[in-house]
Amino acid sequence: MDENTSRVIEQRKVKINELKQNNIQLYPNNFKNSHSIEEIKFMIEKDPESLGENGIIFSVAGRMMAVNKMGKSSFIRYKDGTGQIQAYLKKDVIGDDKYTLFKKLDIGDFVGIKGPLFKTKTGEWTIIAQEFQLVSKALRPLPEKFHGLKDPEKRYRQRYLDLIMNKETRDIFMKRSRTISAMRSFFENNGFMEVETPMMQPLPGGAEATPFKTWHNALSMELYLRIAPELYLKRLVVGGFEKVFEINRNFRNEGVSTKHNPEFTMVEFYQAYADYKDLMSFTEKMFSFVAKEVTGSEIIEYQGQSIDFSKKWTRLSMIDSLIKIGGIDSETIKDKESLLKFAAKNNIEIKKKENYGKVLTKLFDILVEPALIQPTFITGYPVEVSPLSRKSDSNPDFTDRFELFIAGKEIANGFSELNDPEDQYERFLQQAAQRDEGDEEAHIMDMDYVEALEYGMPPTAGQGIGIDRLVMLLTDSDSIREVILFPHMRKSK
Repeated sequence: MDENTSRVIEQRKVKINELKQNNIQLYPNNFKNSHSIEEIKFMIEKDPESLGENGIIFSVAGRMMAVNKMGKSSFIRYKDGTGQIQAYLKKDVIGDDKYTLFKKLDIGDFVGIKGPLFKTKTGEWTIIAQEFQLVSKALRPLPEKFHGLKDPEKRYRQRYLDLIMNKETRDIFMKRSRTISAMRSFFENNGFMEVETPMMQPLPGGAEATPFKTWHNALSMELYLRIAPELYLKRLVVGGFEKVFEINRNFRNEGVSTKHNPEFTMVEFYQAYADYKDLMSFTEKMFSFVAKEVTGSEIIEYQGQSIDFSKKWTRLSMIDSLIKIGGIDSETIKDKESLLKFAAKNNIEIKKKENYGKVLTKLFDILVEPALIQPTFITGYPVEVSPLSRKSDSNPDFTDRFELFIAGKEIANGFSELNDPEDQYERFLQQAAQRDEGDEEAHIMDMDYVEALEYGMPPTAGQGIGIDRLVMLLTDSDSIREVILFPHMRKSK
């Protein structure tokens, strides 16, 4: 805490003691709002003739953000969760005691004001206070208004201050809420049922990632925070729920960056009697719908580039993308050793022990992914990196899987589900061997899931979409920390 802030707090403590000695309640709970500021502004816009000093009496509480004291009268600006409005206080209207109380208050305090509207000489609609009340006293000062709160570290650690001071931040999280609401509406309108599956799981599965571990005392067993809900959602498809979705948190014990947070929000959904091509078409419609609901348009601006959701999205196989965009010739791409030589020549570090599928995928991540600006589905992922995906009928070395990329970021992952229990068992064995070789992110054998498949799962397609990254696009945010209310940070020194 800097010296100036400490001095202000001490001054406010003196004021607080004076108010207490005068029997002023610092934190009453008896003021009732009649309208929000947003509702008042809507009435001003739609029916100004019904307003005025002889019109409706409004009761509105909010946080004082600016004060202009002029002796026996003052103007203040205060805001609630919907907007900001001006109020006019006159000593001879609210009385000596209330006006004296007002003069002892500070920016950041919550006040309640009751009165009608009038229009000032400058044409601004203003509440003229007939009654005035302290609603909640603030001890600490708000950040200095001129400079605002710009330091990202402070904004993320003290998000409440960020929300108070920066309208842009509030707008981001209002859009986030609308994004999730629109997505939920789209699923429900298409016959999907929302479900919830366990956050703590005896086996981590559904993705290649390092889990967080915890311990349950009563059960005396180790549990894992889920890395994905996939295997539980597919158990529900086995059970007869043929269209399900879940919007919830996943946890992966990985680093933080502008694109990663160890705790993040995803939607996963599964549809029986559908394949990965059906889901690509479904996703195009969903994103167009959500973008229009949230931004008003199917064309958005992201970091200086126009992203168009309305056009037909590009569909390209991983192999073709590495040839057309990555610059690898059609002969080199067929052979792991040739690819490793290509990587070494281009200063791309890949371990020699990696299998062909992982070599392909790592080259794609570096050479192709950053170049995919407009919505692009990359299909045909290798079996080695797709342990839960159905093999392609035309080439069993690859799977009926896609990932969606927009603005150089992976946004979604989907595939036709592997519903052959014997094949799934063999894939799990291959993953277990990779774990034995040191790959901590490889899948763990899940015999209960294999048993579920043995009861029969209809042909199914499923997909996961990163909500945080989608919100980044819709709010033109360059970091995932901008769209998560309380992102994970290192301990402050």
